[in-house]
Amino acid sequence: MNCVSGFAPNGGLNLPGVSKHARFTGSMRLLRHADFERVYKQGRRHFAAHMTVFYLRREPGKGLRVGFTVGRVLGGAVERNRIKRRLRESVRLHWPELSLPVDVVVNPKKSVLKLEFAELGGEIGRAFEVIQKSVERRTK
Repeated sequence: MNCVSGFAPNGGLNLPGVSKHARFTGSMRLLRHADFERVYKQGRRHFAAHMTVFYLRREPGKGLRVGFTVGRVLGGAVERNRIKRRLRESVRLHWPELSLPVDVVVNPKKSVLKLEFAELGGEIGRAFEVIQKSVERRTK
């Protein structure tokens, strides 16, 4: 009988291409309120079934940064923290291979709580693909 951990999103399996020690560090995250506001006001949007992803191109040479907005409307502190942990891990696992000069803000819907982790990862991966195509189109 296979036992799958409720805590490890990948069931404790070693996924190919993802290092156990790969971290989602502070330099990879949007942290300042002004940065979030800039992405919301000047950026573009990608709508997905369980989230809205806002993105804005940055100066070339700078890397991808990701931030999350999980408001009180999505539940209590425990639920919001769980949503943020799942989103961070999903982004870490699906981090694009190309270093895009983009700021990204992920705004989840409440349905993310009940979503299978694999589906969440697929949605994050598709969002990164859409962002990459959009940035490449606009730079040509």
